[in-house]
Amino acid sequence: MTVHLNIGSNICHRRSAIERAVAALSEALPGEMAVSDSIETEAWGFESAHPFLNVGVSISLRAALAPEEVLRRVQRAERSVSAAPHRNADGTYRDREIDIDIIAIDGLEMDTPGLTLPHPLMHLREFVLRPLAELAPAWCHPRFGLTPKQLLERLKSSQSGQ
Repeated sequence: MTVHLNIGSNICHRRSAIERAVAALSEALPGEMAVSDSIETEAWGFESAHPFLNVGVSISLRAALAPEEVLRRVQRAERSVSAAPHRNADGTYRDREIDIDIIAIDGLEMDTPGLTLPHPLMHLREFVLRPLAELAPAWCHPRFGLTPKQLLERLKSSQSGQ
């Protein structure tokens, strides 16, 4: 069972926050971990003067876990770095020290109130697709039937108006 995550930070000491999150995840989700190169991008979904630093993380777990248990452990790891909320009271995005998203768990598809897999916005986010293409180039989106590189090419094509 392989869990694909994305970690982002756009305030405080971004690199340090990401390093702490990676360490917390390695304890929370034991297994073989790979971390992508970092990518810096503008905020997505809201205006901010602070660019995000993101990395992808793939963990081949030693033991299978229910997706809800993966979510609980990821949330616990995230809170160990910063307990600050990721959204404003009205539900809009805000600057944050750390954000860890579950992007995919193998090719699993699910949609519950607490967890949707694959991440429902992943195909729209270059900062997710580039690290995922580096870490798991053969992974295939179960709904779109495309690899991360193909999803990235499709995203870039749509952004350029082609």
